[in-house]
Amino acid sequence: MSDTRKTLTTRQGRPVSDNQSLRSVGERGPATLENYQFIEKITHFDRERIPERVVHARGTAAHGYFEAYGKIGDEPASRYTRAKVLTQAGVRTPVFLRFSTVIGGKESPETARDPRGFAIKFKTVDGNWDLVGNNLKVFFIRDAIKFPDMIHAFKPDPVSNRQEAWRFYDFVMHHPESLHMVTWVKSPWGIPANYRHMQGSSVNTYKLVNDQGQAVLVKFSFEPRLGVKNLTSAQAAEIQARDVGHATRDLYDAIDRGDFPEWEMCVQIMSDDDHPELDFDPLDDTKRWPEDQFPLLPVGRLVLDKNPNNVFAETEQSAFGTGVLVDGIDFSDDKMLQGRTLSYSDTQRYRVGPNYLQLPVNAPQERARAATNQRDGQMTYHVDGAGENPHVNYEPSAMGGLGEAPKPAKDYHPWVEGHLGRFQTTRTADDYRQAGERYRTFEDWERDDLIANLVDDMKQCPEPIALRMIWHFWHCDPDYGRRVAEGAGIDLEKAKALPPLEGKPAPGRNREGATYTDGEREGGARRADAAE
Repeated sequence: MSDTRKTLTTRQGRPVSDNQSLRSVGERGPATLENYQFIEKITHFDRERIPERVVHARGTAAHGYFEAYGKIGDEPASRYTRAKVLTQAGVRTPVFLRFSTVIGGKESPETARDPRGFAIKFKTVDGNWDLVGNNLKVFFIRDAIKFPDMIHAFKPDPVSNRQEAWRFYDFVMHHPESLHMVTWVKSPWGIPANYRHMQGSSVNTYKLVNDQGQAVLVKFSFEPRLGVKNLTSAQAAEIQARDVGHATRDLYDAIDRGDFPEWEMCVQIMSDDDHPELDFDPLDDTKRWPEDQFPLLPVGRLVLDKNPNNVFAETEQSAFGTGVLVDGIDFSDDKMLQGRTLSYSDTQRYRVGPNYLQLPVNAPQERARAATNQRDGQMTYHVDGAGENPHVNYEPSAMGGLGEAPKPAKDYHPWVEGHLGRFQTTRTADDYRQAGERYRTFEDWERDDLIANLVDDMKQCPEPIALRMIWHFWHCDPDYGRRVAEGAGIDLEKAKALPPLEGKPAPGRNREGATYTDGEREGGARRADAAE
């Protein structure tokens, strides 16, 4: 590499001095709209492919329903939320659920080692609610500004057009928080046997808000009634040799014969505060909430009972967004959620068109039919429902236009205050601990498959990348690092001798407090480990 390394800039030519973090109000506060660098970066990323989805291109879907129990665990659901979709027991809410792989193109094999998308559109009486997540309950990164970089690293090389292990690990080795997801993906959990035997999860943290204006943090999970089944690399290769769309075939055939797949929807709940007693930030989507501390509480059941009539009209034109919520379900300050909320719907406006919500597969149910002042645009399907006077397409008006809905008796008003800046995450100790715990809880055959997959990858990586990855794995668990090193023929002692990553705490350590990405502590003091 040349010593005269080129400087990263925005498309306007402004040098980028910080490409690691969104600007936010305090370390855990919400992101701000003037994040221009992020907006330029993510909106361009959303438009990198036409017409295929940039990510989650390979997918299949089905119609069904969600039936709430009216309870969260043993308590009335209304204690936590005023969302009717969760509080009205026995009511069947229509849903459309799309399963997908992430990195591969539309015709890529469904045996790929990859997270699986689990995107649900609930067509509730109060409008649509989209819950867009995956099967592994965690993600690779915790700040949305890194999403385009991550996908670029995981996609094929722009020169050779091949997916390269070194590109994947070149990115991962700079982000210890990715080790948890890497441990999941490179194990058999990275290749679900099919979609019917697969978990689903919101991944991101949301909030539930009740009629008293009180909120709790929440994560959503979907547990398959059939249990979880995964494949080893050898089993996946055997299937791929004869069928690249086995999971689509399995789901379609099961529904067609009346064997309707079902999941139990559960939530984990936590009070809405900082939780300094935890080693991880509950808003960090690279971490799981321990189920012994925050148990899975049943909320309802989700059943798929109808295949699409047309794959393009429904499966391919279906469009989801993490910002599509109903009253009683709200955003947290999870920085991946905040970034996804802009990116997902922006992608759909580009990919399907500005009127994508008028298509039948995306439109709300009849009891919640859209009534807006939005007009025109490419491929207008119909004019949205309006007020009494069709001449009025604005609000407010005294001439028969649309009016605002009644406000809740008690709304939710969280307090937000802090310095505006680009912050590093303080609680980093669990970046290694949760990955190590996952390694130790795998069954022997899962651990063996994980090691075999990583050994094969390390053999394809340049020595500096392989050594750093062994260093990471060893700090997750010494046996983890040792087995990968021995299998790949890498000098473990040489790997262990590497220093900590520049600008990051040593493994198992937190930062001393809220810190900007240049190493300065919030309030002006420079942190003690800045030079490590």
